[in-house]
Amino acid sequence: MNRSFFLLAIVLLFTPIAQASDLHLNPLRELTSLGSGSLQADLSGVVPRVGSARPKAASPAEGRRANPLEPSMGELIVVEDETSLEDDFELQLPGQDLPESDIPLALNGKVEYFISYFQTSGRKSFSRWLSRSERYIPMMREVLRKEGLPEDLVYLAMIESGFTPHAVSVASAVGPWQFISGTGKRYDLRIDQWIDERRDPLKSTVAAAMYLKELYSLFNQDWYLAAAGYNAGENKILRAIDKYNTRDFWEISKGSYLKRETKDYVPKLLAAAIIAKEPARYGFADVAYLPPIEFDLVAIPSRTDLDLVAKLCEVDVKAIKELNPELRRWCTPPDYPDYELKIPKGKRTSFEEAYAHLPADQRYVERIVYSRYRVKKKDTLQAIARRYGTTAETLAEVNKLKPTSKLRGRTLLVPVPVATEDAAERTVAKASPKKDESRAFNKYYTVKKGDTVASLSKKFNISQRILAAWNNLKGKMALHPGKRIIVAKYVEKKGSMVPVDGGENS
Repeated sequence: MNRSFFLLAIVLLFTPIAQASDLHLNPLRELTSLGSGSLQADLSGVVPRVGSARPKAASPAEGRRANPLEPSMGELIVVEDETSLEDDFELQLPGQDLPESDIPLALNGKVEYFISYFQTSGRKSFSRWLSRSERYIPMMREVLRKEGLPEDLVYLAMIESGFTPHAVSVASAVGPWQFISGTGKRYDLRIDQWIDERRDPLKSTVAAAMYLKELYSLFNQDWYLAAAGYNAGENKILRAIDKYNTRDFWEISKGSYLKRETKDYVPKLLAAAIIAKEPARYGFADVAYLPPIEFDLVAIPSRTDLDLVAKLCEVDVKAIKELNPELRRWCTPPDYPDYELKIPKGKRTSFEEAYAHLPADQRYVERIVYSRYRVKKKDTLQAIARRYGTTAETLAEVNKLKPTSKLRGRTLLVPVPVATEDAAERTVAKASPKKDESRAFNKYYTVKKGDTVASLSKKFNISQRILAAWNNLKGKMALHPGKRIIVAKYVEKKGSMVPVDGGENS
């Protein structure tokens, strides 16, 4: 019996040593001995997803690593929260890097929609935009750079007009940057029957840069709000900020206050910029780009025919008209001293030499001006013809009128022979007299912190009611620092500036 107990003790003593030696030589068996029959990684240290009711089990491998400084398999594998993955997908598509830009680019559902649209339904139009882009982008970038603005704001002109100088919107916005008349004049763009500088790619870009700079300052250096303000007007965006109590464009666009056009404006701008910076990546590798526009500027002292300019430059007149889309007639403006005309690059010296030898009376040939006249009640062709110094037969021929055609409410083209520089303007004024022959001018003031309607009313000696009316201020709207408001109005009468009364008796 004693011998049996002695043998049993020896067996129990050496069995663990043998197992440890065997496990050391066979790591696969070690994994099996840890309670798992498979070779899966140890994920016991991973925090379960939110909402899981499964309790955390003790790690079976804890304290079993040969080297305590070596990380476990569970520490090498990171599992992100499911909600976080969804948010990342909404902000930026996996594996799709955005191009470098000096304006903040973002990729979300709305931007992705317009990228897809430009690649499919809008592909033909976007291809034309890209084709024309290189004609104007170098010049526009230079202007923006000189004004200290991001150069990629050129893509705002892309979605506004497709880089078309003659573009006209339903709201009568004109040119590559789509200025309405009031805003264009506010930034010193001349608009009359002879010239419309909103169509001038160079001058309109300078005006757009000044406007965008003001918007950027007004909206606390947020380009998304500035772009939205460019589309809808700064007051509209200021009211939206007040209404939703946020300066996040994406949050504001979730509401119903802004029109669909403005909500889509920023996503469309970002989509256009993303594609235009890497066109081949988005399927536009076959676009034929027009060469950059290049020109020399020459000063024109008096009205000059474009046909004559083309002849002196030895080019087709179409080339001169394409370089000067702001000109609405066949000649340079009559009352614009030293107007800077754009001519093909390299032609400046030869043109100036030839032009200097031409007498002033040989630079311009009198022509016919076509004016528009809206027929009033009891008007007849004979009466209209006598008023404009033409014949009823000529009016009927120009407007393709039949003897039975009704005139009332129609707008007729009326040929007006031009005898002197201002004859057409005098004839039109006589035929359709204006209520006020004077030109209006505004004086602006940039709002500073602490300014109120009451304080500005006292400062500029103007009634609060008139100040609110001039600037479309409704109710108790706050004055935001950086906003430009009208504080005085003047009219030009007989060569002098006369202030418009802004007192309580206005």
